[in-house]
Amino acid sequence: MFMETIQKQAESTQVVEITVSKRVGVSIKGLLIIALLAAAVFGYVIWAGITARTHANDELATETNTLAVPTVSVIAPKVTPGAEEVALPGNLQAFIDTPVWARSSGYLREWYVDIGAHVKQGQLLAEIEAPEVDQQLNQAQAQLQTAEANLKLSQVTADRYTELFKTDSVAKQDVDNAVQGQAAREADVSSAKANVSRLQQLVSYEKVGAPFSGIITARNIDVGALVNSGANTPGRELFHVASIDTLRAYVSVPEMYSQAAKPGVQAYLTLTEFPGRKFLGKVVRNANSIDESSRTLLVEVDVKNPTGELLPGSYVSVHLKLPSNIPAVTVPSNTLLFRSEGLRVVRVTAGKAELRPVIMGRDFGDTVELVAGIRPDDKVVVNPSDSITNGQKVEIAGEGK
Repeated sequence: MFMETIQKQAESTQVVEITVSKRVGVSIKGLLIIALLAAAVFGYVIWAGITARTHANDELATETNTLAVPTVSVIAPKVTPGAEEVALPGNLQAFIDTPVWARSSGYLREWYVDIGAHVKQGQLLAEIEAPEVDQQLNQAQAQLQTAEANLKLSQVTADRYTELFKTDSVAKQDVDNAVQGQAAREADVSSAKANVSRLQQLVSYEKVGAPFSGIITARNIDVGALVNSGANTPGRELFHVASIDTLRAYVSVPEMYSQAAKPGVQAYLTLTEFPGRKFLGKVVRNANSIDESSRTLLVEVDVKNPTGELLPGSYVSVHLKLPSNIPAVTVPSNTLLFRSEGLRVVRVTAGKAELRPVIMGRDFGDTVELVAGIRPDDKVVVNPSDSITNGQKVEIAGEGK
């Protein structure tokens, strides 16, 4: 009995251990499954986050690239008939225009002409009081008299010694000294005469004369004013004189019109203060060289002004006849780009910007005439950005992206 009881208890214990082992095994498997599921969920969350981030970055890059392509508005140039003449701005200048400076230092004693006065060449304009120069001239004249007296004495001495030498009354050395002394005195006289002439010329500068016939356009001094000789010394010019019988007008002719600006070509000038009037002139010379920065030719047009009604400094329009019609197009002024390398417009070709060099003709204010560089069928950008570059991608407003 006792043994059977022990055996049953052992079997019961064994059954319990087996049951516990099974339960423990089931619990471990469950934990592993839960861990795997948690890891899968965590991995999915990470994958989903990375995928969303990547997709967002792609969308941002796409949007950035899209926004990086600027949208531009374009217009088509309008064809205009070529001009038969060209009107260019210019300024009238006196044929001769020069300041008058003092050549002698001192104080102004008197002036005799004022602005607007017509003067003849050599006419007295003012007098300068320079007592120092006057005294220097008196001294130089006295020195000249002394030198001439010494010369006469040396001539007498030389002649006397020459006669005495014929009778062997004096030594040859004494004769040579007397003759050479006479030569030295002659040089002293020549030097004194030159100094007197120099000072006489300075004294003559005390009288300020007109260098040519013309009109006094400025007077910058008054009685008692201190004046200094020379243009490079502190002080001011005394007068300004202009010759206006003939006036010059300098104009910059665009390169494409340079053939119309040959010497001898007739031209005419118009001024706003003389409406309806034309003042005939003539091209007298040009620079024979195109300015690389402005692409223009400097031309001088001379116009006769016998009555003096045209005034130096006036703004004029110089009209030149063109040899033939030059085809051109017009574009708004806000299509132009002013670059260091020259005038440019932006043309759109195959979705890319192209900076085209152009040559401007007439300026109409809101629009300008272009005679070279673009065609009527080109697409020209309005208000181009200063940062736009050649070959940059652009999008035309109103067209699908």
